[in-house]
Amino acid sequence: MTAVALRFEKISTEDFEALSAAHPTVVIPLEQTPQWAAFEASRGRTPYGIWSYYDGATLIAVASFLWSTRRFRNSLIVVNGPVWFADCTPAAEARLMRTIRGQFNADPGISPLYIRQQVQHPQDLATGPLEHGWYEREIVVDLTPSEADIYKAFRPNARNSIRRAERAGVEIRSIDRSDWRAVFRSDLFPILEETAARDGFTSFESAYYEQLLEQLGDHLRLLVAYLDGKAISWLITTEYRGYSVYYFAASTQAARKIFAPYLLLWCAFKELKAAGNHSCGLTGIVSENYPQLINVTTFKRNFSRNVVEVPTTYDIPLNPLRYRAVSAALKARRTLPTMARSAVASTRARAASLVRRRSLGD
Repeated sequence: MTAVALRFEKISTEDFEALSAAHPTVVIPLEQTPQWAAFEASRGRTPYGIWSYYDGATLIAVASFLWSTRRFRNSLIVVNGPVWFADCTPAAEARLMRTIRGQFNADPGISPLYIRQQVQHPQDLATGPLEHGWYEREIVVDLTPSEADIYKAFRPNARNSIRRAERAGVEIRSIDRSDWRAVFRSDLFPILEETAARDGFTSFESAYYEQLLEQLGDHLRLLVAYLDGKAISWLITTEYRGYSVYYFAASTQAARKIFAPYLLLWCAFKELKAAGNHSCGLTGIVSENYPQLINVTTFKRNFSRNVVEVPTTYDIPLNPLRYRAVSAALKARRTLPTMARSAVASTRARAASLVRRRSLGD
């Protein structure tokens, strides 16, 4: 017998704050807050509201939805959520997913192909996703011990690297909020461009980070490492209700050689602890669906052995037949260029082999 759907309602910022205050121990990611929705709106995306889900009078979960418009696959995205206020059992999660599917199937104002969210207990309602949008393992550093004990818990490599950066003369500055935008544009974005080119990823444009700093400044910190007065490494952390996140960072090759990122992150931990944060998530490390994160995993592991599993991102199709058709088309589009390159390489190899054989008189 299928469980009755949960009751749901769209909530205001005031409602959200009241629910949060009533559950002080629940970790709420910043991406699931009204503040983050406002930031997304400032970037031209369309928040579709924050919804609370109840079993009778008991709050089960809260989810903030963003509307994503892409060719043939409009969708609603729950970034780093839903947030669970009750136990996330397989049955409870299935009930929530069925509720969300029914909720937006019946919504005349929207027609998404799928809902994308984190799923802790994979089951038939969830599939895919068409693209992986979040990491599934991360390192979390406990900031509740004393500074001395936090430092002792680092691997020897981290402690040695921090001391080497100090001996090299690296200076760490917490940038004044009034200077964030100007400093980022002139001094820090070029470092990000260098990092992206070196590590093979695509960054946002400078305006994205500048707007992030401006819109979410109450929940951010910007720390910069300097050598001889020149910025060589930086990081941005977020914090909300005592939980902080090492969110964005970049370093020059010169900074890496003198281990500036190690000293920079250690100074960030101390600031975050002093501000009352109990933990700092270092974001994703390598896993089955995110092999590209191998490049940052060693660095992060040096600060803690505490690996936390994060629910994997899945899609909940609202139109399963169309979803499967789109999935097949995307798979073909991604596979065919690879197959074509392989075929060309194979043809060239055979041609080269034939030339060699002929040159040998075969």
